Amino acid sequence: MQVLEGLKILTGNAHVALAEEVCRYLEKPLGQADVFKFQNDNTFVQIRENVRSHDVFIIQPTCAPTNDNLMELLIMIDAAKRASAGRITAVMPYYGYGRTDKKDQPRVPITGRLVADLITIAGAHRILTLDLHAGQIQGFFNIPVDELSALHILSNYFRDKVTKDWVVVAVDIGISKRARDLAEDLGVPLAIIEKRRIGNVDKIETVSVIGDVKGRTGLLFDDEIDTGGTITSAAVALNNSGAKEVYACTTHPIFSADAVQKLQRSPIIDIVATNTVPVKSESLNGKITVLSISSLIGEAIHRIHKHMSVGAMFEKR
Repeated sequence: MQVLEGLKILTGNAHVALAEEVCRYLEKPLGQADVFKFQNDNTFVQIRENVRSHDVFIIQPTCAPTNDNLMELLIMIDAAKRASAGRITAVMPYYGYGRTDKKDQPRVPITGRLVADLITIAGAHRILTLDLHAGQIQGFFNIPVDELSALHILSNYFRDKVTKDWVVVAVDIGISKRARDLAEDLGVPLAIIEKRRIGNVDKIETVSVIGDVKGRTGLLFDDEIDTGGTITSAAVALNNSGAKEVYACTTHPIFSADAVQKLQRSPIIDIVATNTVPVKSESLNGKITVLSISSLIGEAIHRIHKHMSVGAMFEKR
């Protein structure tokens, strides 16, 4: 990696390990900053080195505890702005509240848009993120948004394992386009789980499997695994439809509530995820494989800093 002058990488407390990995890729030290809470629960930030006129990247996924991590990000952006940073990029490998992207019921907010407004008003000049839950979130911002994809990281992992009897399975119709991209990348067919969500309680009623999965190995795909209800119901549906084995892959392993217990009991052999958020792999007793996105994030930061194309990273050669 060439020497990157004027570049500063900062992080809050959301995912320090990922920030350190990115810095190793860039061969840059992690910037020094104090980020903690006072006893009255107020968040305090102090950047401990000069960032005047520097290109500042703040790595902070807004995963659980979502509100604390979001406030840390907003306050760090404000601190960098008041320290006269030249440009501030919020690096959000996981965009919290991304699932609240539209009004699908009466008298509900569009929190994904509210978060975008907060980040912009705080002083960010650019957003770098990964596999947004909904593409329209990019349009919530009036500043540039670079959305990276972990699709090739996931497909490269499975490339040597996949045979002609595999099938990629989208866990619902909404994720089918990305699942089709994965299927094309691996050279296998696509199937889709038709599901019905009951109310706001994360309870999934799986309806049917669209496509031929009998006697095949199914590779379930979703952008995130939250409570585990969708992915485990999909795995059971594949088994009931005659699939011989079930694997799963995702970009964001959120694993909230009792997701770990559901996944342990599920028929899924291996869950492959990236480290956009911290994940305690030992809690799944070897049932999860975590792939690092540090080189993907690091290369994007390098390109943004050097005014190079980020999109060129994903162009097919």
